[in-house]
Amino acid sequence: MYIKPFEVEEWMNAWETGAKYNIAETCVDSVSLDQLFELTGENKEKFLNALSAKRLTYGDIAGQPAFKEGVCALYRTIRPEQVVPTHGASGANHHVFLSLLSPGDSVVSVMPTYQQLYSIPESLGAEVSILRLRREDGYLPDLGELRRLAGRGVKMICVNNPNNPTGALMDARMLEEIADIARSAGAWVLCDEAYRHLTPGEEWSESMADIYEKGISVSGMSKVFSLAGLRLGWIASRDESVIKSCHSHRDYNLISCGMLDESVAALALKHGEKLLERNRSIVSENLEILDEWVSGEPLVDYVKPRGGTTALIRYGADMPSYEFCEAMYKETGAFVTPGDCFGEPRCFRIGYACGKETLKNGLRAVSGFLRALRAM
Repeated sequence: MYIKPFEVEEWMNAWETGAKYNIAETCVDSVSLDQLFELTGENKEKFLNALSAKRLTYGDIAGQPAFKEGVCALYRTIRPEQVVPTHGASGANHHVFLSLLSPGDSVVSVMPTYQQLYSIPESLGAEVSILRLRREDGYLPDLGELRRLAGRGVKMICVNNPNNPTGALMDARMLEEIADIARSAGAWVLCDEAYRHLTPGEEWSESMADIYEKGISVSGMSKVFSLAGLRLGWIASRDESVIKSCHSHRDYNLISCGMLDESVAALALKHGEKLLERNRSIVSENLEILDEWVSGEPLVDYVKPRGGTTALIRYGADMPSYEFCEAMYKETGAFVTPGDCFGEPRCFRIGYACGKETLKNGLRAVSGFLRALRAM
């Protein structure tokens, strides 16, 4: 089966390890187990002793109950039996497509977004129509255009909220309108919600799985909870046919997730509000730093993110984004992601939820590179 190269992941794999200032990373500043116990107040010795005593079997095939209960707390309507654990949110997206799509099916996906949402359906033989998110619309979908595309007998609509790479955020009203469009076509809506809950303040972030009876939410422990090393995600849906199909395919390619991973994730989700408080604070403070930098840097501009951890920065240099990002990396050590990975030329994606000093130093390095280009 042919699939297009995953441009953003290939870029990250090639350059991330040696970066001096990694401001391409999209997770909120990762935590260690020691930090997790400190944040949650749980008894570290008691937990680790209990974990060490476990026999390393397959564990709970359908997912550890405590983990699934923790996931349900992130939704209004989802029950434990409506959660399918997966290997990361990326594994969840892949699993949904593999479980529900067939050659010839009609799919609509937004772009820019995480490439999985259009390249995997295409590789499975689906007919994929792209709904371009435009800068002048704040990178929010044109619902009139979506309605037109969905009128072609669409089987699945794929969106990403908050959006990666732009940080655009669809509110509840827009999600409901998308659900109405999908409902009229009898289509599923897959919403990649890997950055959900990372919004300013403490307002509740709505999920497509709560709003729409055929909504499918995908998320994980990596971005929002700073635990990418667990490689643990999930699919959540109230559509019984979705859950049944995902479990059926899971028997072939997954069987179960790691019992150690699910135990740590259950602990984190038990204290989810504490982790969210920490991570929202990081996102909020770092976005102020980024916004001040953009305002004071004459060769860049952006649509300010409203959620998530990423921003799409447009630069004024006459240089393709791959060339720009590679040259800057080699000259300054500042590591960002080319906009062309997302079909957005003359841009780069920045992940601003890293350590504060890394962000500040990385932005200074970007400014230095821009000044050098301007002087040429």
